[in-house]
Amino acid sequence: MSKRRIVYEGKAKILYEGPEPGTLIQYFKDDTTAFDAQKKAVLDGKGVLNNRISEFIMNQLSAIGIPTHFIRRLNMREQLIRKVEIIPLEVVVRNIAAGSLSTRLGMPEGQQLPRPLVEFYYKSDALHDPMVSEEHIAAFGWATPQEYDDIIALALRVNDYMSGLFAGAGIRLVDFKIEFGRYFENDHDMPRIMLADEISPDSCRLWDYKTGEKLDKDRFRRDLGGVTEAYAEVARRLGIIRESGDTDNVVSFTGGSK
Repeated sequence: MSKRRIVYEGKAKILYEGPEPGTLIQYFKDDTTAFDAQKKAVLDGKGVLNNRISEFIMNQLSAIGIPTHFIRRLNMREQLIRKVEIIPLEVVVRNIAAGSLSTRLGMPEGQQLPRPLVEFYYKSDALHDPMVSEEHIAAFGWATPQEYDDIIALALRVNDYMSGLFAGAGIRLVDFKIEFGRYFENDHDMPRIMLADEISPDSCRLWDYKTGEKLDKDRFRRDLGGVTEAYAEVARRLGIIRESGDTDNVVSFTGGSK
């Protein structure tokens, strides 16, 4: 196999040069980190599950007209995606108080918010992704006013759809983090704002509706154990993998990866 050129490597994914101009291959790793990578682990099969879950959700969102960078899944760990210019902002949508919101505002975890909140964080590991305002975004040119409006509108549409999707599977969508990029169709057109990165239990807080059991990365952050099993439960409830016996098959396909 010819060696592929790595374009970018993050904590949980690797981006390789794609087979065609304007494309990349997104590879999902089993690496798991928390607290600015101070806590690390490798969880067998996690990347496979995130690949499958993100594929499913991106396809669902595309079907309702939300532009995404996703083209197709290539194998158990890889997706073919459109190459976009990532806007250096993490967009967090919150429905229920949890995580840093509870810490910052002293709100009890689990409190329903009066409406969905959209927050922005500047993407910088060195600065620990500080929270920023619309004023910062405009002043430093991270996004134009039109792009900012588009991002807010798309984030709320994603939230509305995913809340219903997960509710149908008995899961409460507490909050989630997404990223956006500019897609340049050709040199002469204005870029389109497009949903990028991934949507998976790594980037969402997901609680069982009845029990409140956490089915997301908080299981790793809080040493609750059963992280991959929780991700597989999300995939089963969404109908991505079979009800029984399929989790082991999914994990076995990883084969130690590359």
